[in-house]
Amino acid sequence: MELATKYSPEAVESRWYEYWMKHRLFHSEPDHRPAYTIVIPPPNVTGVLHMGHMLNNSIQDILVRRARMRGFNACWVPGTDHASIATEAKVVGRLAAQGIQKQDLTREQFLEHAWEWTREHGGIILEQLKRLGASCDWERTAFTMDEERSQSVIDVFVELYRQGLIYRGVRVVNWDPKARTALSDEEVVYQEQQGKLYYLRYYVEGEDRYVVVATTRPETIMGDTAVCINPEDERYHFLKGKRLIIPLVGRAVPVIEDEYVDIEFGTGCLKVTPAHDVNDYMLGEKHQLETIDIFHDDGSLNEHGGVYAGMDRFEVREKIEGDLAAAGLLEKVEAYTNKVGHSERTFAPIEPKLSMQWFLRMEGLAAPALDAVMKDEIRLHPAKFKNTYRYWMENIKDWCISRQLWWGHRIPAYYLPDGSFVVASSDEEALHLAQQKVPSLRAEDLRRESDCLDTWFSSWLWPITVFAPAMSRDDKELSYYYPTSDLVTGPDILFFWVARMIMAGYAFQGKKPFENVYLTGIVRDNQGRKMSKTLGNSPDPLDLIDKYGADGVRMGLIMSAPAGNDILFDESLCEQGRNFCNKIWNAFRLVKGWTDDASEAPQPEASRLASYWMRQVLSKAATELEDLFSKYRISEALTLVYKLIRDDFSSYYLELIKPAYGTPIDRVTCDEALGFFDEVLRILHPFMPFITEELWQNLAERREGESIMNAQQRPAESFDEAFLSRFAAVQELITSIRSLRTSKNLSPREALTLEASESYPSELDEVLIKMAGLSEIDRSGKRSEGAVSFVIGTDEFAVPMAAYINVEEELAKLRADLEYQQKFLAGVEKKLSNESFVSKAPEAVIALEQKKKTDAESRIASIKQSIRQLSGK
Repeated sequence: MELATKYSPEAVESRWYEYWMKHRLFHSEPDHRPAYTIVIPPPNVTGVLHMGHMLNNSIQDILVRRARMRGFNACWVPGTDHASIATEAKVVGRLAAQGIQKQDLTREQFLEHAWEWTREHGGIILEQLKRLGASCDWERTAFTMDEERSQSVIDVFVELYRQGLIYRGVRVVNWDPKARTALSDEEVVYQEQQGKLYYLRYYVEGEDRYVVVATTRPETIMGDTAVCINPEDERYHFLKGKRLIIPLVGRAVPVIEDEYVDIEFGTGCLKVTPAHDVNDYMLGEKHQLETIDIFHDDGSLNEHGGVYAGMDRFEVREKIEGDLAAAGLLEKVEAYTNKVGHSERTFAPIEPKLSMQWFLRMEGLAAPALDAVMKDEIRLHPAKFKNTYRYWMENIKDWCISRQLWWGHRIPAYYLPDGSFVVASSDEEALHLAQQKVPSLRAEDLRRESDCLDTWFSSWLWPITVFAPAMSRDDKELSYYYPTSDLVTGPDILFFWVARMIMAGYAFQGKKPFENVYLTGIVRDNQGRKMSKTLGNSPDPLDLIDKYGADGVRMGLIMSAPAGNDILFDESLCEQGRNFCNKIWNAFRLVKGWTDDASEAPQPEASRLASYWMRQVLSKAATELEDLFSKYRISEALTLVYKLIRDDFSSYYLELIKPAYGTPIDRVTCDEALGFFDEVLRILHPFMPFITEELWQNLAERREGESIMNAQQRPAESFDEAFLSRFAAVQELITSIRSLRTSKNLSPREALTLEASESYPSELDEVLIKMAGLSEIDRSGKRSEGAVSFVIGTDEFAVPMAAYINVEEELAKLRADLEYQQKFLAGVEKKLSNESFVSKAPEAVIALEQKKKTDAESRIASIKQSIRQLSGK
């Protein structure tokens, strides 16, 4: 096959992906081999590919492709998450654009629209992942709301309820007024905001004096039911047993005493609004205070808002400031910076709100999950995240699992006419349980809970339910693929998802869900800013693939992505990836060009040495890669492979075996070169799958259905470290001679003589002669006049240069440099001999001066040696 002069990703990528799919090369079934399993962190069904997905899925693909090539039965399960809040918001938005309001539809009608949206958008991101080269087992694609996964969610809820771990109760929850649903604590993102601190006057009932209460939320005063002081605060002893008048509202509330109030903070008086602050709610419970919910679900004030009823909470905040000031009830206003909770999904400021919700008790579930990570039964990479994980798990709160949404798994609770309820896996079971309480009940007498479950309540079962029902036992596929091997995800969902999956694994299968968790960093631009559509600093991943090819983009991302650290993405790295593809392509064209006329001539000694060296290099690389992958240092692994191919294989090995112009290569060396090329392609394949498949298929005759992805990588094996060390010294010598040529503008064709000591070994002479362009290596021990010398390790060498340079001019340059270096050294020594300087300067500064001294002394010695050689003295 005639290869193009330049690598063209667009001509290669779709063709090979279709080939892989056609021959079902990504598909896995249980067999005799050990399993290697990854489950994809399911992207939102509404989503499209972004840079974070690119990074995460590139890493997963590297791991799973490498596992295949190491003899594992690799299975990468793809799928999507139904994303209750995000998807419902999208559907509501589309309906609104059509003039339809959600509240005008029945639940069933709304869900028809939601499923239509899902069918339209649900497969987009998975199709985009194929452009990246993701080798998922697409035949196993799962969806958190498909029938199999949904039934597991319901069964798990019922089981946990029967164990007494799920309960229903009124609590202050995080309320998202935009999505109109409760959120768990973990779904709240705190952002620093510039606001105001309002100092309000609360008059003592029946008296003409007041106390000042500070608040950042004056719009909530309508929900105040007490003012709290510390019993030890002498300033407010006069308030004991009294009542205060809420500003503008006119309602009197009691003064309560509690050590919860910090005497030193603010004014020492705390307004208590039990329905809209979690700490106030606890005070209210303790002191048996009334609770007044003043908000509608959309964040506007309800009938308790008085004149502000119907207004949005932030409009009220602006209006009430003026009203308080006009009534003489505003002491002062100060600028104030505080952290405000926002919904992770809609970005709306959350509103603490008293609400009836469903909760899951977490303490018992958390214990085995905490032990598993602390004892490294499950390993986090990097391990620094263990402390974060431990803090979360040791301070875990009950999980608010209900959401006031229609899109999602409907909570399987059924209400009886008397307000009690039963929990059941089906309508029939619910009726049966209800009739045990009231025999005369009929199905139509029961009312199903309208709330849905938190999306994470389905995804915490993901590693189990992609293979079998959550609580199944002795399932063939689950027994084979579970626990999974590696999980790749971001640290931002370490608790949202990772910790909960670990809890679910132990709770429902009695074992961990995965062996290792690789935590990626956040992709940022080269200014350190998080990539986002809002900032306009995030490139479209598909545009990058169009421009640089999937392999180039994968390389650009992985090279800049050490585990757990943020990724400073620079598009130039993708360009470097594309250029690397072209370098490999050209190397391949060179090697294939030799095969047509390879001769039966004997193998040159330089080629024999080159082949032996390349075998040691590859063996050492396999050992180092094994170590790097065991530590999940994937960025470093790619860097090693990049240097192996660019420097060792292309720039050194191929150069060393290249035949003289117009001369055919010998058959032995040609076959060895093809073999080594096959090996480096296999090593590179997990990182850059498309170009490696293209070249591997053209490297030799292949049967239909064969692929490099199923070609085994050579395992780590012993290598000749001593030989590699000797060869490295020769490489350093070659570099010195080449640098000398460059500095003297000598052509590579200009043969030079190398003068070495009599004891210098001749083992690698042929390598040295060919790569340095030498005519001979003189071991007589003499040193020619006008020779330039250098030391490599403990060996001294010289290259006679009298024929190529003006000795007097060179000596003049060297003497001038020597004078400069001696003056520089004298200045440094003077500074270091100054006791005042040495006693006051930081250690780092002293160390720098010491290094300057050492470097100058070394340079002076080298110049003097060169002067002696050039002058013959």
